[in-house]
Amino acid sequence: MLTPGRALAQNAEAGRELPRVEAFDDLYAMGVRPRHGEVVMIAGRSGTQKSGFALFWVAQMNLPTLYFSADMSAFTASSRLASMMTRDTSTMVEAGMAEGGKYRQGYIDALDGLNITFSFGSPISWRAVDEEMEGFVELWEAYPSVLVFDNLMDFENAESDYTEQMAVMQGCTELARHTGATVIILHHASDKAWEAKTSPWSPPSRDQVKGGLSEKPELALSVALDPTSMAYNVACIKQRMGPSDPTAGRYATMICEPEYTRFKKAEKREIIQAAKAAPTQEWTPSKVALS
Repeated sequence: MLTPGRALAQNAEAGRELPRVEAFDDLYAMGVRPRHGEVVMIAGRSGTQKSGFALFWVAQMNLPTLYFSADMSAFTASSRLASMMTRDTSTMVEAGMAEGGKYRQGYIDALDGLNITFSFGSPISWRAVDEEMEGFVELWEAYPSVLVFDNLMDFENAESDYTEQMAVMQGCTELARHTGATVIILHHASDKAWEAKTSPWSPPSRDQVKGGLSEKPELALSVALDPTSMAYNVACIKQRMGPSDPTAGRYATMICEPEYTRFKKAEKREIIQAAKAAPTQEWTPSKVALS
């Protein structure tokens, strides 16, 4: 049992802001503040580079990270990171690894400085999470600073069962509270909603996140990719300690480079071009990004 003062003193470190990533400047300008010890959801429709976005984010922060990937193979994840670090395309990385010799070693060396540990396998089970956490602590004598689960529906028995999905979210919350780690969990938004057809390049609103599960984390980000301009639109649809817009009508825009698994801050002209290329009038770029 803790008094409010003791609770604040003991958990002050857990609530501090995560290291900032330059590509996300317009998102921060909207008041989005991802913090240590939070559960963060990244939600989007199919094919919107959710995994790439999460991988880029944790690689740029470079905090000790344990990444559970049921959505990417070991080679896909590692080649994406090699592409990100060297700015060679994924195709070039694949060719270099096949060539061997100095090319292969060069890509391996490029990954040396990354503090990311992977666990591959589908489905993700809590038993596997416990075992990987024990191994991580034995190796580093500390809990990871960041845990990534890619994705919620790849947890054991959670593919379509709402009760299991809610249990996963509860488990993520308990994990974050117990370890102080930031837990990032990826999830799907509906591809069948009317907005998915009429405004496919706008981030889905909170009510389009499958199962209504975006209400559970402290921070929920909604993402969408415009394939014509490679504009990557990110909305904050829930934030317990800051501003948010459940309609996802206000969002920040960055540029996605999927061939390198990289994201960069969008220039004003790129935002304007993306707005002109939008399929409907519902595309509304962030006022912050244009200011």
